[in-house]
Amino acid sequence: MTVFDDSALENPDALASADTILRRLAEAGARVRRETADALEPINQLAELPQPRALIAAGAEARFIRAMLEPVCPVPFVAWPSHGLPGWVGALDVVVVMASDHPAPGLIATVHEAVRRGAQLIIACPKASLIAEHAASRSTIMLPTATADPLAAAIVMLSGLNEMKLGPEVRPDLVADAMDRVAEDCSPFADVAENPAKDIAMGLADAQPLVWGGSVLAARASRRLAEALRAASGRAALAADADELLPIVETAGPRDPFEDPFEDGVSADRRPTLLLLDDGNNESIIRSDYERLLAAAELNDVRVCTIAHWTGSDVERYATLLQTGMFAAVYLAVGLGRSMER
Repeated sequence: MTVFDDSALENPDALASADTILRRLAEAGARVRRETADALEPINQLAELPQPRALIAAGAEARFIRAMLEPVCPVPFVAWPSHGLPGWVGALDVVVVMASDHPAPGLIATVHEAVRRGAQLIIACPKASLIAEHAASRSTIMLPTATADPLAAAIVMLSGLNEMKLGPEVRPDLVADAMDRVAEDCSPFADVAENPAKDIAMGLADAQPLVWGGSVLAARASRRLAEALRAASGRAALAADADELLPIVETAGPRDPFEDPFEDGVSADRRPTLLLLDDGNNESIIRSDYERLLAAAELNDVRVCTIAHWTGSDVERYATLLQTGMFAAVYLAVGLGRSMER
C-alpha cells in the first residue's frame, strides 16, 4: 500500500522531482500571450472571410471548441473525431484544426482531405511541421504555434472564430491573467494552508476520485482532470454526471470509525471522494445536481473537495478550474512518490 506523505508537499527535494511539469503549468499564461501575439496578423485576416455554410473542428481540443461554440455559432457545427471529413464538406465550409508538430496520421488525412475538397482551412500548428506542409493551399490560413500547448492554440483559434462572428468574444490577455493567478495561488512555494491545489491533493490522498462538473465546460474540465488523476495516482478516477456518480456515493455507506487504514487489504477498496468543479453556472438543473451530490456525500460520510471560480468569462473560468486541478494532480503524485514527468 502506497501511503501519501503530506510532508512531501513542503519538501523542496520532493517538489523538485516535479519541477518540469510544475514549471510548465506555471507558464501557461505566458504561452497564451506568446501564441496570441504570433498569430495576431492571420487572426485579423479572418474577419474578412464570408460566413461559411458549416464549421467542422478536428484535432486537439476540438471538443473544447465545440463546448464554446455550440451555444452561439450561427451555422451548423461538428466536432469530427475520425480521420477524413464528412462526405458533405466542400468549398462552402470551414475546417478548423489544432495540431502539434507530431500529429496523428488520421489528423494529417483530415487536413489533406480539406485541402483536396477546397474547404477554407484554418489550422493552428507549428510552421515547420509535416501537417503544415499538407495544409498548404490558397484556401488555408495558418495560425502559427510555437509552444506545443493545445489549450493555448485553442484559445487563439477561438479568438479567430470570434473575428469571423462564429464564436463568443474571447480575451486571451484576461485568460492569461487568470492562469497567472492560479500559478501564484498554487505555487510549490505556497504552503498547504494557503494553497488550494495542495489542499485538494491531501483530500484525494487515499481516495478513489469521483469528478463532477455541471456545465458543459466544467464537465469537459472534469474529464481532463480525471485523466490527470489517474496518471498521478495509478488509481481509477471517474468523471461523470450526477446520475452516474450518485449510486457510487450512496453505496459507500458511513465510514467505519474503527477501520485501520494501514491494515492489509483496506487499500483495495478505497472510499470515494467527490471533487466538484463549480464554475458558477446557476441553471436550476445544475444547482439541483450539485445539491444532490452534496446531500448524498454528507449522508454517506464521503469527503467533498471543491474547485470553484465564478468570475470572468467562460474561458477564464474553465482555465481556472482546469489549471487548479492539474496542479492538484501533480501534488498528489508528489505525495505518493510517483512521477508525472513526460
